[in-house]
Amino acid sequence: MWIPTEHEKYGVVLASFRGTVQHGLPLEIGDTVQLLEKCEGWYRGFVHKNPNAKGIFPCTYIHLKNAHIKNKGQFETVIPTEDSVITEMTTTLRDWGAMWKRLYVVKTVQHTHKNEGDLFHRLWHVMNEILDLRRQVLVGHLTNDRMKDVKQHITARLDWGNEQLSLDLVPRREFSMVDPDEISVTELFKLMEHRHRKKETPVPASTHHLFVHMKSLMSSNLGEELEVFFHIYDGRENRPLSERFFVRLNKNGVPKSPEKTERQCTLFVDLGSSDLRKDVYIVVHIMRIGRMGAGEKKNVCSIQYRRPFGCAVVSIADLLTADSKDDHLLKVYACTTESEWYQIHENIIRKVNSRYNLSGSNTGLAVSLQLLHGDIEQLRREYMVLFTRGVSITKKLGFSDIIMPGEMRNDLYVTLEKGEFEKGGKSVARNVEITVYVLDIEGQVMKSYVAAGSGEPGGDEYHSFVLYHNNSPRWAEQIKLPIPVDMFRGAHVRFEFRHCSTKDKGEKKLFGYSFVHLMQEDGRTLPDGTHELIIHKCEENANLQDSSRYLKLPFSKANLPGNNQAVKGTKESFWITSFLCSTKLTQNGDMLDLLKWRAHPEKINDSLSKLKEIDGSEIVKFLQDTLDTLFGILDESSQRYGLKVFDCLVHIINLLQDSKFQHFKPVMDTYIESHFAGALSYRDLIKVLKWYVDRIVDAEHQDHIQQVLKATEYIFKYIIQSRRLFALATGGQSEEEFRCCIHELFMSIRFFLSQENKITSPVTQTQAVFLRTFPAVYGELLKIFTVKEVAGFVRETLGSLPATAHAECPLEAVKLHCIAKTVESQLYTNPESRCILLPVVLRLLQAHMQEQRDLVMCARILTSMLSLIRKDDSVTTEPVVSEEVDLIVDSLLVVLMRTILEITNRPQPAGTNMRLQFQDITGEFVACLLALLRQMSDKHYQQLLQTFTSKDDLRDFLLQIFTVFRILIRPEMFPKDWTVMRLVTNNVIITTVLYLSDALRKNFLNEKFDYKVWDSYFYLSVIFINQPCLQLESFSPSKRKRVLEKYGDMRVMMGCEIFSMWQNLGEHKLNFIPAMIGPFLEVTLVPQPDLRNVMIPIFHDMMDWEQRRSGNFKQVEAKLIDKLDSLMSEGKGDETYRELFNSILLKKIERETWRESGISLIATVTRLMERLLDYRDCMKLGEVDGKKIGCTVSLLNFYKTELNKEEMYIRYIHKLYELHLKAQNYTEASYTLLLYDELLEWSDRPLREFLNYPMQSEWQRKEYLHLTIVQNFDRGKCWENGIILCRELADQYESYYDYRNLSKMRMMEASLYDKIMDQQRLEPEFFRVGFYGKKFPFFLRNKEFVCRGHDYERLEAFQQRMLNEFPHAIAMQHVNQPDQTIYQAEAQYLQIYAVSPIPESQDVLQRDGVPDNIKSFYKVNHIWRFRYDRPFHKGTKDKENEFKSLWVERTTLTLVQSLPGISRWFEVEKRELVEVSPLENAIEVIENKNLQLRTLIAQCQSRQMQNINPLTMCLNGVIDAAVNGGLARYQEAFFVKDYIVNHPEDGEKIGRLRELMFEQAHILEYGLAVHEKFVPQDMRPLHKKLVDQFHVMKSSLGIQEFPAYVRASPVHFTNGSPRSSCRNSVPNIISPDGARVVARRSPLTYPAVNRYSSSSLSSQASNEVSNITGQSESSDEVFNMQPSPSTSSLSSNHSASPNVTSSAPSSARGSPQLQDKHKHSRENSCLSSRERPVSAIYPNPLDPAQRATPHQIGDTTLPRSDPNLSAPDKVRTTFSSRSLDSVKEVNNTQFSDTVGKLLCPPVPPRPPYSGSSAKTMRSQSPLPTSRSPQKSSLPPFTPSPTECQSAGLVSNSPVLSGSYSSGISSMSRCSVSEASGTEATTGDHPAHQGPTMPNSVSSGSDELIRRENKTPPPYSVYERSNPRRPVPLPHSLSIPPSVDPPALPPKPHQLRTSSMKLVPTSDPRRADGVPHVPRPRPLPRKVSQL
Repeated sequence: MWIPTEHEKYGVVLASFRGTVQHGLPLEIGDTVQLLEKCEGWYRGFVHKNPNAKGIFPCTYIHLKNAHIKNKGQFETVIPTEDSVITEMTTTLRDWGAMWKRLYVVKTVQHTHKNEGDLFHRLWHVMNEILDLRRQVLVGHLTNDRMKDVKQHITARLDWGNEQLSLDLVPRREFSMVDPDEISVTELFKLMEHRHRKKETPVPASTHHLFVHMKSLMSSNLGEELEVFFHIYDGRENRPLSERFFVRLNKNGVPKSPEKTERQCTLFVDLGSSDLRKDVYIVVHIMRIGRMGAGEKKNVCSIQYRRPFGCAVVSIADLLTADSKDDHLLKVYACTTESEWYQIHENIIRKVNSRYNLSGSNTGLAVSLQLLHGDIEQLRREYMVLFTRGVSITKKLGFSDIIMPGEMRNDLYVTLEKGEFEKGGKSVARNVEITVYVLDIEGQVMKSYVAAGSGEPGGDEYHSFVLYHNNSPRWAEQIKLPIPVDMFRGAHVRFEFRHCSTKDKGEKKLFGYSFVHLMQEDGRTLPDGTHELIIHKCEENANLQDSSRYLKLPFSKANLPGNNQAVKGTKESFWITSFLCSTKLTQNGDMLDLLKWRAHPEKINDSLSKLKEIDGSEIVKFLQDTLDTLFGILDESSQRYGLKVFDCLVHIINLLQDSKFQHFKPVMDTYIESHFAGALSYRDLIKVLKWYVDRIVDAEHQDHIQQVLKATEYIFKYIIQSRRLFALATGGQSEEEFRCCIHELFMSIRFFLSQENKITSPVTQTQAVFLRTFPAVYGELLKIFTVKEVAGFVRETLGSLPATAHAECPLEAVKLHCIAKTVESQLYTNPESRCILLPVVLRLLQAHMQEQRDLVMCARILTSMLSLIRKDDSVTTEPVVSEEVDLIVDSLLVVLMRTILEITNRPQPAGTNMRLQFQDITGEFVACLLALLRQMSDKHYQQLLQTFTSKDDLRDFLLQIFTVFRILIRPEMFPKDWTVMRLVTNNVIITTVLYLSDALRKNFLNEKFDYKVWDSYFYLSVIFINQPCLQLESFSPSKRKRVLEKYGDMRVMMGCEIFSMWQNLGEHKLNFIPAMIGPFLEVTLVPQPDLRNVMIPIFHDMMDWEQRRSGNFKQVEAKLIDKLDSLMSEGKGDETYRELFNSILLKKIERETWRESGISLIATVTRLMERLLDYRDCMKLGEVDGKKIGCTVSLLNFYKTELNKEEMYIRYIHKLYELHLKAQNYTEASYTLLLYDELLEWSDRPLREFLNYPMQSEWQRKEYLHLTIVQNFDRGKCWENGIILCRELADQYESYYDYRNLSKMRMMEASLYDKIMDQQRLEPEFFRVGFYGKKFPFFLRNKEFVCRGHDYERLEAFQQRMLNEFPHAIAMQHVNQPDQTIYQAEAQYLQIYAVSPIPESQDVLQRDGVPDNIKSFYKVNHIWRFRYDRPFHKGTKDKENEFKSLWVERTTLTLVQSLPGISRWFEVEKRELVEVSPLENAIEVIENKNLQLRTLIAQCQSRQMQNINPLTMCLNGVIDAAVNGGLARYQEAFFVKDYIVNHPEDGEKIGRLRELMFEQAHILEYGLAVHEKFVPQDMRPLHKKLVDQFHVMKSSLGIQEFPAYVRASPVHFTNGSPRSSCRNSVPNIISPDGARVVARRSPLTYPAVNRYSSSSLSSQASNEVSNITGQSESSDEVFNMQPSPSTSSLSSNHSASPNVTSSAPSSARGSPQLQDKHKHSRENSCLSSRERPVSAIYPNPLDPAQRATPHQIGDTTLPRSDPNLSAPDKVRTTFSSRSLDSVKEVNNTQFSDTVGKLLCPPVPPRPPYSGSSAKTMRSQSPLPTSRSPQKSSLPPFTPSPTECQSAGLVSNSPVLSGSYSSGISSMSRCSVSEASGTEATTGDHPAHQGPTMPNSVSSGSDELIRRENKTPPPYSVYERSNPRRPVPLPHSLSIPPSVDPPALPPKPHQLRTSSMKLVPTSDPRRADGVPHVPRPRPLPRKVSQL
C-alpha cells in the first residue's frame, strides 16, 4: 500500500534507472528527486527537472537528504537543508554541465575560435576545483577561518564561470545567495553593484613590496668569496630608502647557504605608491673577500680584506612593465678609481661613463625581482609558500606611510661616511679598515647586535672594506644596530681604525679609535644626522679593554668646550651619519619636558605651546602618556591652563585625522574607554567649547575655531565619558546641571548655524565644518540621552539652518552630506527617532531633487532611507512603516520620477569616471523608486490617487509613471547579467500597473476618454511583454523553474490585463486601429501558448470594428502584412503560431456577416507566414545559397502577385540580388535587378533616399541600374542582353546630346560584340527536380522544378549537390509520377533527371552562316519548355527486329517563367505527354544523322576543321552500320506489305522515311567525294574501304540511280561558302531541301567530337576525343537493327548512384569504351538529357511543288500545325504570343521572292540614320528575331553549310553516341527546337495541312492560346518598351535609295516619331511594324518615393 512520505522528501539518484517496469520513472545519475509516496522498497515521485512526469523507482537507487518543506500538501516545495553555498554549487554545476557539453560540440564540430576551446578546458578545471572544494565543505573538518577561505574561493570560481558563460550575476551576502524578496530593492541594487564593481575595477593597492631572490654572480675572474648588498635608493634625493639586504656568495658565485632560502630571498616591505617611480632604483654593491689586490699572487699571508668588486643598478619602474616574475641579469660595473667607490651607483644612474666601466664583458648578476601589491597580511595569505619556505624582511628606513599602532621597532642605522687620517710617519697612505663594536653600560661588547643588513644574522663586530693607500677614504657603508630599548641607556659604539699591511705578515695594526654615546643624560637619544667624531690615538689593543678610561673623553668635535682648541685643530676626523627608527625612544627634548611636567612645573606653559611644533610621529609614539599629561594638568590647574590644554587636545585629535596616523584613532578610542580618568573634565571641555562657539559670529579669523569644530566628535567623546565617570563615582549627581549645559551648548550651536551669510563668508565655512562633524556626535549623545531627546537635538539643529540658500553655495552640499550621515547613523535606524527626523530629511531632500542639485548625494540618502523600510509582519511596526511610506510618497514620488526622466534623457558625460557615476545614480534612483512602489499597499495607491484634484494632474502623473516604466524596461538600464534585478523591477511594474489600470478605467473612459494615456498604457504593456529577460523559453530549465515559482509568467498576467482593458474600450477601440495592430502582433508572436490564446482574438475584434467603420478591413490587413515581415525576419513566430492564428480567428469569424472576406484575409496572412517562416529558416547561417534564393523568389512573387506590396517587393528584389551576387549567379542577379529597373521610367521625377540609393531623379537611378545590370550580364557572359540595355542607354544619351557617354556606351556595346565572337561559353545542363513529401519547405513542397546547372555540372554532380542541400532527402529511383502516399509522407523525396531545352529562337538556330558562338546563346537562353524521352516497347517485342515495337514516351514540361531568369530554377506549370510511334522515331533518327553529315561536310569544305577525323568517323559509322544491316532493319520493319496494310495512315511517313534513306545515301556519296579531296595519304586505304562499302550499301538498298529530287548535290554551294550560298537570290534547285520549308521540331544535332574539339573543356576531354577519332565502332554494336545505345537510352537520368548510371555515356563525354559500356544497357532509362535521342515532332511530308516555294525560306521556326486551325489564324496567334520574358516576333506572312531568302540577324541591329531610308529598308527587311538575353555557357559551333535554307533541322545538342554511326543507331538526344508560330503561307500558296500525330496530348492551338494568355513575368530584357528604329539591311541586300540626297540626321526623338509614321499599321510605340499586345505592369507605379 502506498503511504505518503513524512520525512523522506528529497533525494539524489545514485545510479541510473531505466524505468522499464510498469509506471517506472527513468532516472539519470545525479538527478534530484522529490518523493511523494513509499511502498515496500519503492518510492513514487518525480524528477525536479520534469515535475509533470511522475512514476516509481527503487529506494536503493536514492540517497536521501534532509529537506525543509514549504506549503506542505499538494503543492509543497522541498528545499534541501544544507549550506546555501553547497546548494548553489550543486545547481550551478548542473547548469554548467549542460553548457560545457555544448562547448565541446562547438569546439569539435565547428573548429571554432581558439578562445572557445580554451574556455572548454578552463571550465573543466574550474568545475573539478569546485567539486574538490565542495567535498571539503561537506566533510566538515575545516576550521572557521579555513571554511571562510574555501567559501570565498568557491564563490570567486562560481562568479568567474558565470561571467565566462554569460550567466546571471548572483547577489550574495557573506557567501550566501540573497533572496531578493527578503531585502529591500535598494539593498539588492547595492549588492549587485558591489559585485559588479568588484568584477570590473579592482581597487589599486597603496602598499607595495619588492621580492628579491639572489641567484648567482657570473664572472670569469672569480675565485674569492663575495658579499652582495641590495638596497633601494632614491635618485632624486640621493639617499637610501631601505636598509641593506646582505647575501654571502662562495667562490663559484652562488649563495653559500642554498638550503636556507631566507639568506638568499628578501622582501623589501612598505614601499609607498610614490616610491614606484622612475628615479627609484635597486642598487647592488658587491665586495670580494680576499687579498688586497685582485691579481696578487698567493702568498703566505692568510689575512683577508673586504675589497670593492662591482656595482649594479636597476630602476623599479622597469619592474612595473615587466612580467610578474622575471629573472634579470644585471650588468656589473667597477670603479675607474677606487676612491670614487662611495658614489659609483650615483655615477651609473647619472651615466658619468668616465668614472666606471664594465667589470668584465661576461660579468652579470642573476636575480629574480617581483613587485607584490597589498597589505603584508594579504601577501601572507596569497603567497603562503613564500613565507613558509623562508624569506627575510628588509625594512624601510623610517616608518611607512601609515604607522600602525602596536608596531614595535628600535633600529639605529649608522653609516660610515668618511675619514681623514695622517700618514703616521709612513711614505705612502694607509690602508684603513674600521672595526665597529657596540658596548653596553658596563663596557661589555654586546653580542649579535651589529648587522651588515637583513638576510644574515647580526655579529659582534663589523669590519669595513679597505681602500688601498687612501688617507681620506669614503665608505658610505651602512650598518644596522637593533639594540633593545632597555639596553640603550649607557650604551656606546666604538670605531677602531687599523692599517692593513700588504707585507708578508699582512698584519692589521691599530692606530686610533672613535666612539659615540647612544643616549644623552636627559634621556634623549643620539640626534639624527652627521656627526664628526674625534679620532683618539691608540696603538695597543689593551688600552681599549677598559671603556671607562675613554668614555670621559670628548667624542664629537661639535661638543668640545671652546678652550679645547688643540683637539679641534687636529686634522684627523671620522664622520658618521646616524638615523634612529624607534617607536619608544625620542630625540625631542620638548616632548620629554611635557611628559615630565611635574618635575618642571615652570615649563608647563612653554611645553604646551611647543606641543604643536613637535613632529606627529613623536606624539603618536607617546599618545597615551601625552593625553594623561594633558588631563592631569587640566585637573590640577583648569583655570590657568584650561584653554591651552583644550587647544593641545584639539591639535592631537586633528593630528589623527591625517592619513598617516589615522590608524591611531582606535588607540585613542581605547584610551577613552579604558584609560581616561578625567571625571571632572567635562565641565571645562563644555565651557571652552561653548566659549569658542559663542565667538564664531564675531570673530574675524575663523581658522582656529574651525580646527576646534573639526575635533567636535572626540571632544564630545571626552565630555560624555567624563560625565559617565562622574555619574558613576557620585551616583548621578549634577545631572540637571549637565543637561542644562548641553542644552545651552546646542542653543549656541543653533544660533551660529542660523546665521545667513554671504557665500564666501568665513562663518559659512565654519558652519560647513561643523555640519561635517556633527553626525558623529549622535552616537555619543545616545549614551546619556534618550533616542527621542537626541532626535530632538538633531531636528532642531538641522532645522535651524537657513532655508534660502544659493545653489552654488558650498553649504548646500555639506547640508546634504550631513543629512546622509544622519540617515546612515544608528539614531535613524530606530523607528521612534525616524518619525521625528523624517520630515526634516524629506524637506531638504525634496528641495535638492526639485532643483536637480547634488543628485549623487540625494540618491545615497534615499537609498539609505528606503533600505530601512521593509514590510514587517509584526503588528507594532507596520503602522509606523505605513506612515513613513505615506510621507515619502507624498514628498518624493513625483519628484523622484521626474528626476529619473531628466537624468535618463540627459546626454551622458564623456569621461569614463563621470559616465560610471552617472549610471550609478540612475540605477540608485531607479532602485529607490522600485523600493518605494514595492512598499506601497492598496491604501497607499488610493491615497495617492486622491491627492490629484484635477483630471489633468492625474493624466500627467499616469503618463509620467508609464514613461518611467518604459525607461526601466530598457535593456541598457541594468548590466546584461542582472537578471535578478530585472525580474524584481518587472514584478514591481506589473503590480503597479494592475493598481493603476483601475484608475485608467474609472477616469479615462466613455466621454472622458483620453487617447494619449491609453496609448501610453498599451505601449508600455507591449514592450513589457517583449522584454528579453521575460522570455522564459530562452532560459535553462532550472532557471525557468525558479522564475516561475517566484513570479509566475508575468507575460501572461500582462496579456490578460491588456485583453481586459481592450474589452473595456468599446467604440474607442477604433482609435487604436490600425496603430496597435503591429504592437499586439508582436505580443502574439511571443512563444507562450496562453498569451497567444488571450491576445489573438483581439485581431478579430479589430476586424469587426474596422468592418463596422469602413465596410472592410483593408487597414487591418495592410498593417498585419507590413508588420509580419519585419517581426518574423527578427526571428519571432513559428509554425505553431501560424496554425493557432489560423484556427482561432477562423473559429471567431464563423458567425460574422463578413465571414468570406475574413477567411480571405486570414488565408492571405497565413500564406504569408508560411513563406516568411520558410524564408527565415533558409536564411539561417549554414544554409545553402540555392535554398535561400528559391525561398526569396517565392516570397518576392507573393508580395508582387498576391499582396501588391511594392516597397516590400523592391526590398526583396535587392535581397535576392545580393544572394545572387554572393553565389556568383551574375546572370540571375541581372534579371533580378531588372525587376526594379522596369518599375522606373526615364523621367526627372525626384526619388527619395531608399535602401543604398541616394536621393536622385528617376532617370539617374534607372541609368545607374542599367549600368549595373550590363556589368553583371557581362560577368555572367550574357552579352546579348547587355547589348540591348547598352542600346537603350545610348538612345537616352543621344536624346540628351550627351555624346561623351554615348561614345562610351557605343564602345561598351562594341566590346560586348567582340566578346560574343571571341570568348567561349559553356552550355549548361538542365535538370528536372521533384520535391515530394511534407517535410520540404512550403515553397518546394510537392512541386517540380527545372533547374539550370552550373558550368561543367553533370547529372551526378547536380544530384549530389541536391542531396547535400537536403541531407534528409531520399532519392527516388524511377521517373514515374509519385502517388499520394509520397505526397503526404512525413519525409523528403527527391526525383531528379536531366531534361533537354526546347529553344524558342529557331530562326537564328536554323539560319546558315550564323557562327556557333552566336547560336550557342539561343540554344540555352529564354527557354520555357523542356523535353524528356523514355523508350518503351508496345505489344510483343520482336527479338529479330526491335524497331517494330520501339515507342518513345515524350514528356514536355512548361515553366512558369523562362530560364535563365531571376532564379536558377522555376516551377513546372504544365506537363504534356506524347507517344512517338516506331516509324516516327526512325524518321527522326535518320533526319538527325543526315543533318550531322551535312554539317561535317560543310565544315570540311569551308576548312573549319583542323582535322578530317570527325568526318571520317561519321562516314565510317554510317556506311559500316548500313552495310551490316542497319537501314535494312528499317526496311524490314516498315516497308513490308503487312505494315503498310495494317497502317494505311502512315503512307506519307513511309514515303518520307524512304526519301530520307535515299537522301542519306546521296549525302554519303557527296561526303565521300569531299573526303577524297581532303583525306591524308595514310588514310587512303580506309577511304577506299569506305567507297567499296558504300557501293555495297547502295546495292543493299536497291539504289541504282538517285531520284530526280535527290540527284542534285545536297551540299553544293555556289562559291564554296555557306554564307554566299545564303545570299543567292535564286534557290538551290539541286538541293533536295533547297526550297522546301519542313516544319519539323528536330533541331540540329552536333556531333560530340566536334563539340569537344571546338571548346576547351579540359585536356582530358581533348585526349579522349583523339582516342575516339582513332577507333571505329564494331558493326555489331552500331548498325545491327537492334536497340543501339542511343535507341535504348531515351529516358533521362533521375536519381543518384548506385541506381543512377553515369549521366553521360562515354562517347558523349569522350570516353573510348563506348561499346563496352552500353552493351548491356539497352533498356537503360537513366541517361542525361545530352545523351537522349532526338525528340522532334515530325514534319508533314510536302509535295515537291510546295517544297520548292521560295517564299517560305524565311519562315524558319514553325511548330507542329494544328489541322483544325487555318494558317492565317495560326499566324495571328503567334503575333500575340509576346510575353514579358520574350518578344516572340513572327515574320510577316507576305514576303517577296528576294526577301524570302533573307535571314534574320541574331541580335537587334542598330537603328537607321534617316527616316526615308528606314522606310525603304523596312519594306524589304525581315523582322528582327526574338532576342533571348539569357546566359549561356556553350562553346561556339559552326553552322551547317549543307543546309542553306532547310528549316527545322537545327539542333543544339551532341549526339548520344560518340561515334559517327548511321542515323539508325544514332538516335541521339536532341532538344526540341519549337518556334512560337506555325507554318506560314503566302498569298499564292495556301498552307498544306499535314496529318498530326495520333498520340498528341495537347494540340498546337491549345499551346498557342496558352502561350498567349500566359502571365508574363516582369523581368524580360526582350520586352524593352522603348521605341526601336527600323533596321538597315546589309548593303548587298538593300534596294538603292532614292536619288534625293539624304537629309541631315534628325534629333533622336524626331527620328523616333518619323519611324512611327513610317509604319502606320503598327503600334505607335514600335517601329518594327509588329502588332504589340500591351502588357500590364506587374505592380502599380508607386515608386515615386523610392
